[in-house]
Amino acid sequence: MSTERTAYAVITGIGTAVRGLTGPQDLLGPLPVGHRDEADPVSRLKGRGLRYKDRATKLGMTAAADALRAAGLTDDNGGLTVPGESVGVVASTNYGNADTVCGTVQTIAESTYLATSPMMLPATSSNVVASWVAIMHGLRGANLTLCNGPTSGLDAVNWARLLIAAGRVKWVLVLGVEPDNAAVRHVTGTPEAPVVEDPAAVPELFDGAVAMVVESAASVHARGARHLAAVGPYARRGDHAEAVAAVRSRHAGRIGLWCVPEHPEGVTAPAAGLGTGAGSAPVHDLSALYGPASGALGVLQCAAAAVWLDGRAGGRPDDAEAVLASAGTGDAGWDDASAALLLTGPATVSAGPGTAPPRTEAVPMEPVGGTR
Repeated sequence: MSTERTAYAVITGIGTAVRGLTGPQDLLGPLPVGHRDEADPVSRLKGRGLRYKDRATKLGMTAAADALRAAGLTDDNGGLTVPGESVGVVASTNYGNADTVCGTVQTIAESTYLATSPMMLPATSSNVVASWVAIMHGLRGANLTLCNGPTSGLDAVNWARLLIAAGRVKWVLVLGVEPDNAAVRHVTGTPEAPVVEDPAAVPELFDGAVAMVVESAASVHARGARHLAAVGPYARRGDHAEAVAAVRSRHAGRIGLWCVPEHPEGVTAPAAGLGTGAGSAPVHDLSALYGPASGALGVLQCAAAAVWLDGRAGGRPDDAEAVLASAGTGDAGWDDASAALLLTGPATVSAGPGTAPPRTEAVPMEPVGGTR
């Protein structure tokens, strides 16, 4: 087997909106002690138009602005520097507007639909985060949201690559966002009060957003931009080991870091049931560091992988080294599926004539789970 050396989609900008993190570079470490007392990233949003927007939307807008600026797609004033129709948005969230939906249902149950607000009803759409981010920045390309369980984030990154490869857009802003609020804790069964086993602790849930700009290697080359990492092979299977084996069969290089799935209680990472496809690679367990991230996890993993690969490129070039990101434990952890995606360093990218997208297991002709 030969290592895939021609990447079609690359990551050129990352933005984060997580309380306690100063930027993408912090994704390789844990949240600082007392992070809940740090400034809310949503406070960075200024201007009009923030009323009637849920927390997930505001978090997504915050991270999106940073990612677009980092990729060079906006100017110092936030204005778009490329045609709006050439930029799409793919968001991943499983609980993003649960608070709005639950609140609306409760209002209707108690007072009928006559008590609902016409300003709030549009926010009950599952695509509200992607829609408002696009409106905010004038992004008029393809726009969709994936609510696809634990694999949703990695699915979103792959759909971004597919949109670019199909010529639908030149750039895709990928968002992963999940809020921590009473509605989400109710839906997920997560206690809001300290647990009996540890009265000083409250179970952590990820509360934040991460955004990435994905574009073709040819586009990066044409505009003289800098990329952080390349999006490699992707696969989605019913079993975690099978998903990992599928992507490993198309990349024989060494795995330098493994971003592991959110694992069920009692399953430690790396668990034997997840397979040994990553070999002895160091494990980066973002769920253990930040709390269960659900639909945001896959995007969070890819952003952390890009930061790690970009850092390695300067000190130890190794075009065979890759990061394995996997989400969903599949049959091993009672999830309906598992997804795996490899990311490689900048040295793997070729933007010369004839550059073609790597093969993928995405099956674009069929909806992937809860695509909306």
